Amino acid sequence: MERPVNNFTPILLGSDFNAYGMARGFFELTGRKVKAYAGAELAPTRFTKIIDVNIIPGFSEDPVFIESMREIAKQFDGSDEKVILLGMGDGYAELISKHKEELSKTFVCPYIDYDLLKQLNNKERFYSICDQYNLPYPDTKFISKADYESKADFTSPFAFPVALKPADSVEWLDIHFEGRKKAFRIKTQEELDDIIAKIYDNGYTSDLILQDFIPGDDSNMRVLNAYVDKNHKVKMMCLGHPLLEDPAPSAIGNYVAILPEYNADIYNTVKRFLESINYVGYANFDMKYDERDGKFKLFEINIRQGRSSFFVTLNGYNLASYVVNDYVTNSLESKELILANEVLKNRKVWLGVPVRVFKKYARNNEEKKAALDLINDGNYGLTAYFDEDMNLKRRFLLAWMNHNYVKNFRKYFKENKG
Repeated sequence: MERPVNNFTPILLGSDFNAYGMARGFFELTGRKVKAYAGAELAPTRFTKIIDVNIIPGFSEDPVFIESMREIAKQFDGSDEKVILLGMGDGYAELISKHKEELSKTFVCPYIDYDLLKQLNNKERFYSICDQYNLPYPDTKFISKADYESKADFTSPFAFPVALKPADSVEWLDIHFEGRKKAFRIKTQEELDDIIAKIYDNGYTSDLILQDFIPGDDSNMRVLNAYVDKNHKVKMMCLGHPLLEDPAPSAIGNYVAILPEYNADIYNTVKRFLESINYVGYANFDMKYDERDGKFKLFEINIRQGRSSFFVTLNGYNLASYVVNDYVTNSLESKELILANEVLKNRKVWLGVPVRVFKKYARNNEEKKAALDLINDGNYGLTAYFDEDMNLKRRFLLAWMNHNYVKNFRKYFKENKG
């Protein structure tokens, strides 16, 4: 394919699936290897020719982060090319926003200001904003560390099962104990009391979110990715219908199968919200359909592309191209808003697990049937499987990763769905 003039350099912060997916997008645009920096090298970006991962111990936190970024910036002294800086995880996105004023002297930093990020990244503050803009979310109660230390009553106001999760997802990354999960589905009051104690006794300090559990399985979820330009105008939205989630405790909430979908009401609601708060850059929303009142209820907004966001690029909307057209070619402003998937005949299924895992564990419904028809016709893809980036070591690595998925589903799926 014909590639554009290489008058920009992307730099990715992170080494996970999100990093590999974005690297694929940039590689398709330029044909060049993409630079990445991370505190550790994760499996998705090993043995690859499309991404060069530089490991800096302690890079995911200050002061190592900003000191390292100052050294990286020196590489571009005197250069007139645009250097695009993108964080692949919550922590890196927050650090870029925190230091945006300084970093913007060298890098293109398509992120909201830090004050707004702190409101949106914290689920408690995000739900307060949802109230302001009439965005539905699950019935919620907040629990603080002070409540726990004062031995307050944690009796759930909602019928069991209930959902429990940290309000601060960045702080949660540093909390470890036996039984830790990204989010908890709790079946009894005794279990709720036990989990709250473990969380606060192991160093977590921010609030917890206790929520009414919306009935239904993974197929009631929806995920939406958006790009908002430097003039705060939404330029692309792509909705996905997750059909299966990872059941492993450390990965609960990670989608592993997504069927593209179109929903004008969701698109219009999210567009109004993002433009009203003067958002900029990539955004990722998780929501679930509540059959009790017929509403899609928001769980959170991520100030970045989601882990599974390659499903957008896979379906013809290259995520990397939007930031390039916005800040490098300056052509995005004149382009029409893209509401993806209105025409469904060209859609592709995104998978994060082997086909056999999807076939065995996804709920049998019309959406699964549609996905299987697409898979049988070859209309599917996985983030880490890229024909232009295969070698013997990488093939063995991906086979090992797939083996672990099979093993984890066999071990955890019934446990977490019971």
